[in-house]
Amino acid sequence: MKKSSGFTLIEVLLVIAIIAILASIVIIAINPARQIAQANNAQRSANVTTILNAIGQYAIDNRGTYPSGLTATATVICSTGAATSGCADLSALTNGQLYISSMPYDPFSPNTTTTWYFVSKSTSTNPRITVTAPTAELGATISVSR
Repeated sequence: MKKSSGFTLIEVLLVIAIIAILASIVIIAINPARQIAQANNAQRSANVTTILNAIGQYAIDNRGTYPSGLTATATVICSTGAATSGCADLSALTNGQLYISSMPYDPFSPNTTTTWYFVSKSTSTNPRITVTAPTAELGATISVSR
């Protein structure tokens, strides 16, 4: 009688089942959808801060005068050169790439006419500028004021 070496079908199936269980545990632990949402929110937070810093630099260079597109109500920011009614035209920030090279877009922006970031200016004697990202994921609120 000749003795053959190798794996039985049961052993191979058992190893495949163990690998599948371990792979599913790793995928659940990593949760790629949540990781992508967190990365998008980090990008939104950086973009909101960048826009607010550009507005602040513009005001410093223009003796406290803010760009003309700011209103008391939160208004969506237009992309450069795409000023339409109902959106804040902040092209003064991107002209000559002096304050910001180009207006950043929301990572989930469905079109190119607006950035999907909102800006408002309070009506007090010392106005505060607020830039928000209303499309933040995971229930996050991304808003920066100065």
